[in-house]
Formats: sequence, structure tokens, C-alpha cells
Amino acid sequence: MIVYHIVTRNKMSFGQVITFDKHEANNLYRFFFERELLNSKGEDFIQIFYSNCSGGELNLNKENARVAFEYVGQTIRAIREVIVEMVRLQEFPDYPSRLSCLYAAKSYEDALKWKAIFDTFNRDVLQIVKLKVRGNYFEGDGNLLPKEDGASFSQKFKEAREYWKGNVSNDLPELLINGRGEVIEIIDDFTLRSK
Repeated sequence: MIVYHIVTRNKMSFGQVITFDKHEANNLYRFFFERELLNSKGEDFIQIFYSNCSGGELNLNKENARVAFEYVGQTIRAIREVIVEMVRLQEFPDYPSRLSCLYAAKSYEDALKWKAIFDTFNRDVLQIVKLKVRGNYFEGDGNLLPKEDGASFSQKFKEAREYWKGNVSNDLPELLINGRGEVIEIIDDFTLRSK
């Protein structure tokens, strides 16, 4: 199968081979589960919260407010991914995990949709590459993932089940791939354009 992959960390080269299986943590996993958010004093959000909350009021300086804002955003997304993974393990165990797969798109146009989303989060997209892949895959719709809101966990479990039913509306298609991929073409190299 031929797919399109957005490269965000390390540039890829023609002929490069990548392998993903259930034991390989991907960037999504590392971003949501290994990243720590600290202020200049080395305090995390919980420490900031308890040391700056008095009489029911929370008083944060600009730096601590930034840590709090980023922590809440990261945590709600991590909760979403944990719920989605729980549903996958219980009800769809043959599908690749979102936490240990290669993300790709079926078409260049779909890859550009994802690039536009990454751009809104100031996530550096280095390249779009074409891959020839072999292995197990799942086609989902990113718009069906549980929402990043304060809805109940039971609602988020319902949304996760809808996601794992597969790509129905084709709004934001994504492929989760376990297997082997080889770069057969560098379509876009955005690092060359910025120089």
C-alpha cells in the first residue's frame, strides 16, 4: 500500500525503512505521556496549584498560568488517548494502537489536512513523504475521537467506540499502521523553503 506520512521530528531520506509494532512507542506517546511541564522553579502544575490557591482563589503569574494552560491541554489529550486505548484493547484488539503505530494518510490531500492542523498548534512539519508500507492497519476519522472537553468519561468511552468503528464520514481520515514502511519519495521538504 502507498501512503503519505507527515514528518515532524527527524527528517527522513529516500530509501529509509521504518518499522512499527506494538512495542514501539511513537511521538504521540512520548508527547502526552513522557513530557513534563515545569515552571522556572521546577514546579509542576499540581505544586503550582496548591502553592497558589488560597481561600478558594487561584492567583497565577504569567509563567504559572502558561504551565497550567499547557498542563490542562496535555492532560485532557492524554486522558482521551488512554480511553481510546482502553476501548481498543477491550473491543478491537486486532487494530494497531494509536500509541505505537505510524500515522499516515491515504492521499496527499489528506496529509495536507493534517499539516494544516499541525500548523495551528505550531508543530513543525519538516516533510511530507510517500511510503510503501506492509502490515496491519486501521483507517479512522480523527474527527470521531473523543472531544477535548469536560464531558463525562462515559461519554468519552462512547465516542472512542465510534472512532474504532472506522472511517465513516471521511472528514479527517488517518491510517494507523503496524508494520514496515520504506520512503519511496520525498514529496515536500519544508525545511528547504524556510531558508
